[in-house]
Amino acid sequence: MQYAQKLISTRRGSFYVAAGAAVLAGIAILVYLNSYRHSLKSTATPVTVLVARQTIPKGTPGSLIATKGLFTATTIRESQLREGALSDPESLRGKVTTQEIYEGAQLTTSEFGASGSSLAGTLTAAQRIVSVPLDSAHGVIGELAAGDHVDVYAGFNVIPVRSDGTPIAGGQARAMLRRIMQDIDVVSLDGGNGTAGSKQTNVSLQVSDRQAAELAFASDNGKIWLSLRPSTGATSTAPGIVSVETLLLGLPPVTVVRSFGGRQ
Repeated sequence: MQYAQKLISTRRGSFYVAAGAAVLAGIAILVYLNSYRHSLKSTATPVTVLVARQTIPKGTPGSLIATKGLFTATTIRESQLREGALSDPESLRGKVTTQEIYEGAQLTTSEFGASGSSLAGTLTAAQRIVSVPLDSAHGVIGELAAGDHVDVYAGFNVIPVRSDGTPIAGGQARAMLRRIMQDIDVVSLDGGNGTAGSKQTNVSLQVSDRQAAELAFASDNGKIWLSLRPSTGATSTAPGIVSVETLLLGLPPVTVVRSFGGRQ
């Protein structure tokens, strides 16, 4: 203690003390600047985030956002990143928006929830689900299960028509059948409770919006058959009209179609 007081009391001693304090201050400044530079570097690190290209309505499936390219992958500074921001399109799988996302906004986990059992959450753009009532034979009930793929056949009693589409007087209606759809997804059967012994089972099929109208018309005005496809490696021939003439007389389908005033 006496030595320190003696050192300070002399001019040389005061110089040494001041020099030491300056060195310590310099070290402190260097440590601060190094920490500050590290902080700036951290906040300036580029990161990728998914940003909405247009306003995305509430209830939009993540699969639709991905397939329709409703987002863009953008590089921003880490300091601009919102909490829970999404960077991988795969993270949208099995999700649905729980609120509206505005154009230019980052996609975050807080704006998505599990699609759950909602069928609407599994559909994209022009996809639709239609349920048709079928008996055990026409619907392959007992063998059919959700996830299977089927071909759809429709049978009608057809009356010959003129070129303008009006029925020919005295024309006799004849039964005709044709495959109208192929490789259609089976979504469910009466909620999964259909059995071979049931009289009628509602079979839900995933189709396009156009096919939905065709399937509804065929169900109401004709007779529908489902044909179960192989789980893998299925092939199909070109669809053709089946009638008494083609089945028993061997006439080509095009001849039968034209005899009814149709074109093929």
